[in-house]
Amino acid sequence: MSEASTTTFMRRETDEAAEVVARLLEREGRAIADLGARLRMMPPAAIVTSARGSSDHAASYLKYAVEISLGLPVASIGPSVASVYGAQLRLPGGVVFSVSQSGQSPDILALQANARRGGALAVALLNRTDSPLAEGADIVIPLHAGEEKSVAATKSFVASVAAAAAITAVWTGDEALECAVRDLPAAILRSARMDWTPALERLVTARSLFTVGRGPAFAIALEAALKCKETAGLHAEAFSAAEVAHGPMQIVGPDVPILAFVPADAAEASSLAALERLRAFGGAVFAVGEGHDLPSAATGHGLTDSIPMIVAFYVMAEALARRRGYDPDRPAKLRKVTETL
Repeated sequence: MSEASTTTFMRRETDEAAEVVARLLEREGRAIADLGARLRMMPPAAIVTSARGSSDHAASYLKYAVEISLGLPVASIGPSVASVYGAQLRLPGGVVFSVSQSGQSPDILALQANARRGGALAVALLNRTDSPLAEGADIVIPLHAGEEKSVAATKSFVASVAAAAAITAVWTGDEALECAVRDLPAAILRSARMDWTPALERLVTARSLFTVGRGPAFAIALEAALKCKETAGLHAEAFSAAEVAHGPMQIVGPDVPILAFVPADAAEASSLAALERLRAFGGAVFAVGEGHDLPSAATGHGLTDSIPMIVAFYVMAEALARRRGYDPDRPAKLRKVTETL
């Protein structure tokens, strides 16, 4: 992972992630605190999320963070329920969290409007505050990621999951989590300097990849799999560390490496045990986390440990794309803003 990698927008924007999160926490701290207080005073009757692509992975992180911390179920609603099938959601006293970089996709707009008509409070986490999604929301939390030139979203995704962690922290009043969120910029900066050369060398010639995680780390595994496909032309599938032991186990072998995100949380021991079984079947396993195969900066809290991991992954993925002959900034078949119905 040479200095030449800094010439791509993807690498430059990954390197900006720590600064982006620091800016988000500084500028939106009051708005996030107010949202947390509102949710504590009026616990939502239902919580749903609306997003696509990387933003949907950030919404998945929010789902796990809220369910683990508060015991409140969170459902991801397919935007087509509103935009294509025309069903009216019934969400009196509920909350809809929409996550978007551009705030322009018609299906996300349709679902937010539908949920509001159904009685939900609309909260938008987005990078473009001059967008239709912002105009249609009750509460907007700007991500402050700035312009993102690479098609591959990096700093905006990191800002989205950081915002989700911050909302969860103030909602629960978890002081340890609040402290870990405040320290995220430093942890992200450290992780961006981590050396993942062993994984890079193995993935250059891989024909496929499994990415693995549990809880919030599963959201990170989903994001990693997407980035492998869109930037490096490497087929990748994300699984829970529990699910990979079922059908997917059949194709584990030397030519299908496993990249596992293993934060120091309640699932760590069972995840490591599952990885040992995969190694026994001949899998080339790379476990990410403090003290594991690939390093990442610890944050002091299980809910946030996986956030710096994706930054270290992005650095590796950018180098991987170039080694495999791809331009990570300009995937041939993709655009920066994807507008779906």
